[in-house]
Amino acid sequence: MSADAPSDFDLLIIGGGVNGCGIARDAAGRGLKVGLVEMNDLASGTSSWSTKLIHGGLRYLEFYEFKLVHEALAERETLWAIAPHIIHPLRFVLPHHKGLRPAWFLRLGLFLYDHLGGRKILPGTKTLDLTREAAGGPLKAGMFAKGFEYSDCAVDDARLVVLNARDAADRGATIRTRTKMVGARREGALWRVDVEDVMTGARETLSARMLVNAAGPWVAEVLGQRVGADAKARVRLVQGSHIVVRRLYEHDRCYIFQTGDGRIVFSIPYLDAYTLIGTTDRDYPGDPAKVACTDEEIDYLCAAASEYFTKPVRREDIVWTYSGVRPLYDDGASEARAATRDYVFELDDGAGKAPVLSIFGGKITTYRRLAMSALAKLGLGAGDKPKDWTAHDPLPGGGFPIDGVERLTQRLGAAFPFVAPAHMARLVRAYGVNAAAIVAGAKSADDLGEHFGATLTAAEVNYLIEREWARSAEDVLWRRSKLGLSIGAEGRARLAAFMAARCGPPPPDTIPDQGRAA
Repeated sequence: MSADAPSDFDLLIIGGGVNGCGIARDAAGRGLKVGLVEMNDLASGTSSWSTKLIHGGLRYLEFYEFKLVHEALAERETLWAIAPHIIHPLRFVLPHHKGLRPAWFLRLGLFLYDHLGGRKILPGTKTLDLTREAAGGPLKAGMFAKGFEYSDCAVDDARLVVLNARDAADRGATIRTRTKMVGARREGALWRVDVEDVMTGARETLSARMLVNAAGPWVAEVLGQRVGADAKARVRLVQGSHIVVRRLYEHDRCYIFQTGDGRIVFSIPYLDAYTLIGTTDRDYPGDPAKVACTDEEIDYLCAAASEYFTKPVRREDIVWTYSGVRPLYDDGASEARAATRDYVFELDDGAGKAPVLSIFGGKITTYRRLAMSALAKLGLGAGDKPKDWTAHDPLPGGGFPIDGVERLTQRLGAAFPFVAPAHMARLVRAYGVNAAAIVAGAKSADDLGEHFGATLTAAEVNYLIEREWARSAEDVLWRRSKLGLSIGAEGRARLAAFMAARCGPPPPDTIPDQGRAA
């Protein structure tokens, strides 16, 4: 078979997480013929079970990960600019805990954090008197007099993935969810890739000049069992779990707490009515599809938060738990918390023909940089685009100033006065300027169709089916939105029936069944 043999794709990507979808977007924007297959829903694995942060990773400085922290810090404002609807700035409060890291050490780390990444917009660090500041109010009196406040950003992680996939598709990529790659083989200069529709069991063979293995926790399985290559790099599966409780305090700042075992735990205002607490770090030996927050992890997170807050966090306060498996590169670190979060590529070039690139590790914050590096590793040029074009072209729904969310909400609210202010605010936070497409053509609230609860309407669900690959109630409630925390059993049942009528029976997902409030 000649090097000029026709193929379905220049690049076929296995895995619909943030790395796979980020690569798909970048490659499609460069004019390449791109395909992506995902065995479940987009962002159904690691990418939707994060701490929901775009951050430099303050704690990584202790492990001398200066390159990673620099790259991540530089990405915060870049990502905020291209997706201001799903990314917004946060201020984190780091109380000084006597007996743990000394105050001078914390201040030095934050000085580096302020200056490593070329920060231009986000405000820098300041010292707090927690006996006077509102941020000291929820903390135990007399224990935490001094603290530091610094900047990072929040992100809707699953929506970040979906928007990258949507942009890739708009630029010509083929995105196929519920499509499992079951095997691949080289034939001359091409890959022949067997895929299976998990809904029907139907199989077909696709061809591609190059493969990218972005399967996350399944990266080694895909490479070894389905591609038939022996990975030199090793993946280290690290479990990270979170708990969600009713809102613990009224102000909008976050906390980063030191723990006695050297880890850190975040406390973050979440979806207006809740507080998100996490994460844990523990090696995970089991099937990534069966990961779930353990009793031990729940007790650990409750104890860590209760060490700082005046009001203890108890198990009965929890409304939701979730857990994910991070597919880290195994650098031989003795503890899971010390394992590198940087990404590592392994390229099998097939003696110069039909290469496969496998991705180990990575962070949501650096997904865009990872995509550029992956394409460079494969020797793919930028085409008509500058190599960093993804830093400037907005993601779908973006294209407005980073401080323009409120103005956009007001403008669309005036154009569609029948949409309640809280409803429009949620739509803008999820869809940006594309919120208008959801309500376009409606003259009244009734025109938006069936209401499932928590401002979710048939008009929005139809948009998610037609534009964002939603196929089940779980897709809508726990990835395209987090409304599963707000919509009761009756509304969820009606949504499931609506989705089944539109899309057929729900897909047989092989992901953790943890998308339900406690």
